[in-house]
Formats: sequence, structure tokens, C-alpha cells
Amino acid sequence: MDEKPEWWASPAVLGLMGFGLTTMMAGLSNLPSPYGNGFTGNWAIFGLAIAFGGVAQIIAGIIGLRKGNLFAGTAFVGYGAFWLSFTMIASTIPAGLVFFYGLSAFAFLWMMFTLTFLINSMKHGWGMFFLFLFLFVSFALLVAKYWQLASNKVGYVLPSGEAWAVGGLLILTGLTAWYVATADLTNWNYGRKVLPV
Repeated sequence: MDEKPEWWASPAVLGLMGFGLTTMMAGLSNLPSPYGNGFTGNWAIFGLAIAFGGVAQIIAGIIGLRKGNLFAGTAFVGYGAFWLSFTMIASTIPAGLVFFYGLSAFAFLWMMFTLTFLINSMKHGWGMFFLFLFLFVSFALLVAKYWQLASNKVGYVLPSGEAWAVGGLLILTGLTAWYVATADLTNWNYGRKVLPV
């Protein structure tokens, strides 16, 4: 559905930047480090997730829905709510078997949410298709990661190779969102197609 011509600007750049930067931060926090890998107690990601990944995306989604853009509006409100709920869960519940089993189920449900948008993303360009494809695979890896941590076979820290796979794909997903946002802003700013999307 085309957006209605109103004084509201397109929310795509704001929403995609909020999603992209927060997802890259999440990817970085999943990479191996001397302190293990993961997000527990990581307020660098929590602050970004609340303000930019959560609140800013929800604002972008409301604008998108107001403009009649069901795809963008639902995606931005949905993933904004994801970042807020993820932060509430990860910052308040201590790590343990029940915590990781719950996160595995949480990631699975968001994988299904993402599949809905992946199915519908082709109409919105190759950039959006790859964004939702990478995100779908990222959630699948997170389901496996949290299930493995819940079984406590790896002592609550993933092996280095697996941590690089999860973190690297999240960073790639965030970079894809960042690129699509940059292309949208650049093409709008110059009034012509400067960057393909």
C-alpha cells in the first residue's frame, strides 16, 4: 500500500537506523571476549536498545501506520517492542537454565514474526529481502544458542566459533538495515537514485 501524501515524513530512515545500530551492538556483544560472550549485565546494549532500538522504532512505526504503511509500521512497532521486552528480560532475570530456555522460546517466536515479514519483503526491494533473510537466520541461530546454553553443555559460554557465527550474522543484519536507511536518506536528499536499494 502506498503511503498517503501528508506532512509526516517517511519513518523508514529513523526506524531502520534504530534497528540497524542496535542489532550491530547486539552482534558485537555476542562476539567472544575475555569476559565470555553474551549480553547479561551489558548496559551498553541495554541503553541503546531502550532508547533507539525501542522507543525510536516505536515512534517510527506509529508514523508509518499513520501514513497507511502497514508493512513498515507493523515492523517498526514490533521490533521496537522486541528491544524493550528483550531489555526487560535480560536486565532483570538472572542467567540460569530456566532463563535460557525462556530466551530460546522468545527467539523462536520472533523468528516466526520475522518469517511473516520475510515472505512479504520481496515487494519492498532486495535490501529489505536480505535484511529479513539475515534476521530470520539470526533468530534461528539464537534459538540454537540459547537452547545450548540452557542445556549447560558449554558452561553458559559458547565456543568461540559459534559465538563468531551468531555475532557476525547479527552485525551483518544490522549493517544491511543501516545500508537501506542510508540509501533511502541519500536518494531522498538528492531527489534521485544515488544508492541502489
